[in-house]
Amino acid sequence: MIEIRTLEQQEVAESLALSQFAFQYELSEEDQEERSSWTNPKEIWGYFVQGKLAAKLQINQFHTWLNGQHFAMGGIAGVATWPEYRRNGMVAKLLVQALKVMKEQGQTVSFLSPFKFEFYRKYGWETYIDYLKYEIPADKLPKFQASEGSSIVRVTKEWELLNPIYEQYAVQFNGMLKRDANWWNNRLFRNKKGTVALYVNPQGERTGYVFYQVKEFTATIHEMVFLDEETRRGLWKFIADHDSMISKVEVKAPIDDQLPFLVHDPKFKQEKITYFSSRIVDVEAFVTQYRFEPRKEVEPIYLRISDLHADWNDGIFQLQFTDNGEKAQVTKLAEGEQPADEHVLSCSIQTLTALFMSYQKASFMALIERLQGSQELVARLEAAIPQRTTYLADFF
Repeated sequence: MIEIRTLEQQEVAESLALSQFAFQYELSEEDQEERSSWTNPKEIWGYFVQGKLAAKLQINQFHTWLNGQHFAMGGIAGVATWPEYRRNGMVAKLLVQALKVMKEQGQTVSFLSPFKFEFYRKYGWETYIDYLKYEIPADKLPKFQASEGSSIVRVTKEWELLNPIYEQYAVQFNGMLKRDANWWNNRLFRNKKGTVALYVNPQGERTGYVFYQVKEFTATIHEMVFLDEETRRGLWKFIADHDSMISKVEVKAPIDDQLPFLVHDPKFKQEKITYFSSRIVDVEAFVTQYRFEPRKEVEPIYLRISDLHADWNDGIFQLQFTDNGEKAQVTKLAEGEQPADEHVLSCSIQTLTALFMSYQKASFMALIERLQGSQELVARLEAAIPQRTTYLADFF
């Protein structure tokens, strides 16, 4: 007998055992009990064969920032199958079920960290983030000066203190998590050791922080958040002042970060990392909430979307713009209502996701033949989509 359903509380231990085997880590008995206590079994979908858990995935209830607004997001995690059940299409069935569940829950977009990008592309997820990873020797750390009247204050790990600064920073990007107390305390502070230092500008405003750990002569920056250039320089001066006790600093940064240009010697290790994938779960609901670029040209745009695993997304959608082009009324057209092909742009759900996340531009997608339509229509779509850097500081 085959069954796809959410787990019961008594099955969480079996799910944890599968995760530990698949992802090659071990939890102590105490850690397992603690993890079980805050794991919601109704977020975990299992594929059962003869009553035994064969494969599973988790749908986390998240929100993400996109063009300055937060969207309900289904974070897919913990995708795993016992070896004896692999290559039987179980994960594929779980992913299709997850799409239906996320749509019902109002999660219009989904993120996941792929073990293999090409695998999840088959089910509609597409790359949406690259980030930079720096390894900076101590003698090449920035030689910035702090602003007169500013200060660095060491603080305890209080999420209420840091979250207002984090949110002002996160809203600038597409793809950051909207964090809550549980995320700060159980995922960030619990899993990462170290010190939190707060930057206070000359006006007495808290405009940034750094969460870092010094161990074995390496300063690992878990997170550096700054709201302006003055704060960035002040935080980096603080880190550079650790030079007598460290040999290098390791830190990740958004793909458009300009630190190498600002330092006296930019010849240090800089690695580009391709990170998470994204997928639009519900085209109509997602695009209705989406905030477009204000513009004078507000003629309707017609999008023909192909989606093999979510039939509600498969078809032609009319985008009728309002509010100076910033919002769109979205209608899925019936067969008799469809416009002539020369008025339509066509693409897959993967391509649409890369475009609306601002990871790729319409002109590039047309160049590589992943977006079909006239140059005029491609230009209109590109003008409508705001360009923001994609970034995700977290992992799940």
